[in-house]
Amino acid sequence: DICYNNRSIKLSDNNSEMTRVKVKQPYPDHPERFESCKQLLCRNGLTGRCYWEVKWRGRVYISVSYRGIRRRGNISDCVFGRNNQSWSLNCSDKVYTVSHNDKWTHLPSSSSVSHRVAVYVDCPTGFLSFYRVSDKLIHLHTFNTTFTEPLYPGFGFWSWSGSSVSLCSL
Repeated sequence: DICYNNRSIKLSDNNSEMTRVKVKQPYPDHPERFESCKQLLCRNGLTGRCYWEVKWRGRVYISVSYRGIRRRGNISDCVFGRNNQSWSLNCSDKVYTVSHNDKWTHLPSSSSVSHRVAVYVDCPTGFLSFYRVSDKLIHLHTFNTTFTEPLYPGFGFWSWSGSSVSLCSL
């Protein structure tokens, strides 16, 4: 269930598809809505072990975050992966990168970028893994940390209008 999205993100398909749009959407004011960052945070937190897959196009980031991530102010405080509140896989047609606390790692490029990725998080053990999905799962990166708060899925967009993320049915 998604409610903390920036007004430049249009929700469709029963809130399972998110698209970056030029025309601001008429969402009501909400204190937890992201103001300048073109991203959204899901309302329901993650517990235990969770796995999901998304299809994407354009330039997007697929993230998990603590709920307390800043919604306003300095971009580095708000953007997924640029602070100690969030971890992110950044996807484009040319490269994948991962980021946490403004530390960026460019992942080795494979023969092709898949437009479907998977996320696996094991909250109790502190594992967060990202995979490229094709006919099999191809490991991209694992963060190994200690999660000190509940995590929430998040999705964000670079400046390109038309970029999108869709949750996949499993």
